[in-house]
Amino acid sequence: MHFPSDDLSKRITEFQVAEGAEGQLLGCLGLQIAEKQARIHSEAFTDFGLSEHLRPMLWDRVHSVAVNHGLLRLWTQEKAPFWNHCGLLQPDAEAQAKLPALWRDLPGSWLTLKLKDDLDAVLSADQEFSVFMAAEKERTARTFQHARILKVIATFIAFILLLFIMAGAFIVLKKNPHFLGR
Repeated sequence: MHFPSDDLSKRITEFQVAEGAEGQLLGCLGLQIAEKQARIHSEAFTDFGLSEHLRPMLWDRVHSVAVNHGLLRLWTQEKAPFWNHCGLLQPDAEAQAKLPALWRDLPGSWLTLKLKDDLDAVLSADQEFSVFMAAEKERTARTFQHARILKVIATFIAFILLLFIMAGAFIVLKKNPHFLGR
């Protein structure tokens, strides 16, 4: 890809690498993160005949990294049909407006994949926490309600069982009055 080595040394954690059995480099894929979004870039293979086998592995790793970082959207300018099969599509006007400023000046067309909704735009962190706490309180209240119902049912069953035992004892004592006197 003819990147300057000084630039790459600063960005080493940005690349996902595929190695062969003997440790030789087979291919790599760059992932640049900006504004809770990521750009897939700089796809390179030592042998492009292996690209169809390596891309799915590199995609799985890139997708996992993106999800683990809590990213909202993936972008790429890569042209291989593989990226369309992964769900990256031409962005509509609304999605195009969300392209990070860092990449807006890059020439070419984009493909994008929405990973999740931007909750920060919808709710502030405090509101999100309040909604979470309210949901947890509601879940706890439902759990306690279920526990109360189970307690009432268990008490009712115990009471019925006690009545059966007392009735059985009464019947035994009535038919055999000297049962306890032996």
